[in-house]
Amino acid sequence: MSVRAFSYGGGTQSTAALILAAQGKIDFPLFIFANVGEDSENPASLDYVRDYAMPYAAMHGIELVERERGGVNRSLLHKIERLESTLPIPVRMFPSGAPGRRSCTQDFKIDVIARELKARGATVEDPAVVGLGITMDEIERMRSEYDPRAPEQRRSYPLIDMRLHRQHCLQIIADEGLPLPEKSACWFCPYHRTEDWQKMKREQPEQFEKVCALEEMLIERRGKLGHLPVYMSDRGAREQATLRELYTHDQLTFDLGPGDSCDGGYCMT
Repeated sequence: MSVRAFSYGGGTQSTAALILAAQGKIDFPLFIFANVGEDSENPASLDYVRDYAMPYAAMHGIELVERERGGVNRSLLHKIERLESTLPIPVRMFPSGAPGRRSCTQDFKIDVIARELKARGATVEDPAVVGLGITMDEIERMRSEYDPRAPEQRRSYPLIDMRLHRQHCLQIIADEGLPLPEKSACWFCPYHRTEDWQKMKREQPEQFEKVCALEEMLIERRGKLGHLPVYMSDRGAREQATLRELYTHDQLTFDLGPGDSCDGGYCMT
């Protein structure tokens, strides 16, 4: 029988999926949390996975395992700080604010999960079924069942099959008596929206300062190499302003657009 695993991100949708699996409403006995690094993951997400999700899974007979990439570039932040020829995250490019190419999802999520599935017997001839936490309100993130980057896997969208929206997932978690998780994402992710940066500056000032320092380091070091600057926010790229400059004061602005997110359902789920 093919391996059936769910890509667990520590966020709302994948936590709702964990509960649904515990209730026997979806068939995923294995959940895999691909940790991009202790220094890279949102600390709140790491706490949630270990303090709530793992004990809950164990209580209900579900295997929830945590895996990391390891090796030289053992964490996403470590790879960024090495500043190789290309950056692995979708930094915002001057002057358009568009995100640059990224490899973080592939290298630190998809490949890590693929390695675990291969170790459990998944092959091209007998691919594993991998559940992704995408809901109806973000259905545009769906991709085909077949992923040429991971031929030993077949994508599955159980929350879409159940016609669930994010709000349904929040209710499922609340009804189960678990606290609501924060959005799962790396703390320095350039896909953060205006309200995300504002919340971080307000509630996690030390974390915000770390992002500001990382952005300024990248701009300085790229400048020495003769490259154009890159920014952590699309607005910053358009205005040539760093996060520190944009959020000197706690001004209140709104970004009501849908924003971007990591594709494939491996991030922010």
